[in-house]
Amino acid sequence: MTREKAIQLAEEAGFSHWGIFPADKLRYLKEVRDMCAADRCQMYDRCWSCPPACGTLDEIREKTKEYDWGLLVQSTGQMEDDFDVEMMMETEELQKEHLKDLCERIGTGEKMLPMASGACTICKECTYPDAPCRFPERMHSSMEAYGLVVSEVCQLANVPYYYGPLTITYTSCILFPEE
Repeated sequence: MTREKAIQLAEEAGFSHWGIFPADKLRYLKEVRDMCAADRCQMYDRCWSCPPACGTLDEIREKTKEYDWGLLVQSTGQMEDDFDVEMMMETEELQKEHLKDLCERIGTGEKMLPMASGACTICKECTYPDAPCRFPERMHSSMEAYGLVVSEVCQLANVPYYYGPLTITYTSCILFPEE
């Protein structure tokens, strides 16, 4: 996958913003994983895509060593007010749909590591921990589950993290090896 082709596919998939970043600059932080363990999103230890099921930071560092660059992708929604939960949910769902579409456009033959925005929502109820994931090839852990500070990755990609008042933005990324 070339960077130019990845950008073209991101645009075709419908993302509002995108950028390229060097994968070797990513920092996988325990502090971010500690926020996961605080369980504010109520997904910690409840699904395959989230900690601790998605692996330790050492396992994640090892898994990501073979990737050289990343494509950061975002979907931004315009809210009517600060409490426009409907737009927040709609934009989150749009981000998940765009990421699924982008991964399909890239194709299964291409080596890549997608990181989503938020926990996996493919299944209404996750099989964790009683049975294996039903869709391991479609399930993606979030950037935060990997210990990444999303705003830092946005800086690496030269893409804003915040687009101003009354906006909501969801961010994902995909790592790729050099061709």
